[in-house]
Amino acid sequence: MKAVIFDFDGTLADTLPVCFYAFQAVFKDFDNKVVTPDELKAMFGPSETGIIRENLMDSNHDKAIELYYEKYREKHLELVLENEEINDLLMFLKREGYKLGIVTGKASRSLLISLECLNMNDLFDVIITGDDVSIPKPHPEGLNKALAQLNIKNSDAIFLGDSDADILAGKQANVHTIGVQWFPNYQTLKFGVQPDQLLSNINEFIQSLKNNRYEQQ
Repeated sequence: MKAVIFDFDGTLADTLPVCFYAFQAVFKDFDNKVVTPDELKAMFGPSETGIIRENLMDSNHDKAIELYYEKYREKHLELVLENEEINDLLMFLKREGYKLGIVTGKASRSLLISLECLNMNDLFDVIITGDDVSIPKPHPEGLNKALAQLNIKNSDAIFLGDSDADILAGKQANVHTIGVQWFPNYQTLKFGVQPDQLLSNINEFIQSLKNNRYEQQ
């Protein structure tokens, strides 16, 4: 096993609350509409800009997108706390020599805000955002791009995510998939597509790596 690739929202950081806050502000301001977290989750797939362009009735999409980023940054430090266990996991993976990647549907602009706020700026060998693909997850384009940039075979990578789209993308890219539900907020309550492994505890993943579980796949 040479590479560990992560989804971001709900997998590496508990960012769903700030995403919901920013989207709800946009839909309230522009469409005078109250949208619930479940309604927003149903829109997930494209980047934030894609979600706004596809779902906002008001035609002033560019202004709405700017408001989204403004609200996202405004509340990030308040709503998204640094997670010591995630930091420990990433440091452990770096020490052990794994290549690290992110494949997310987020736009690069919001991902950079999050990485900056969470002091994760320089940890990843490859980052593929929703801006870098023509087809979002569950299509495997993003994962295939990450593997190509890392110059790693799919059999040498693990992909962790919190949604059916993540697991489907992982399976279509033929990588070992891990469904995670280790934050208070995650996208999929019950996976419709079974991941190769399901984890609700970050330390469990570290133990699996220490026990060379993935070397025997």
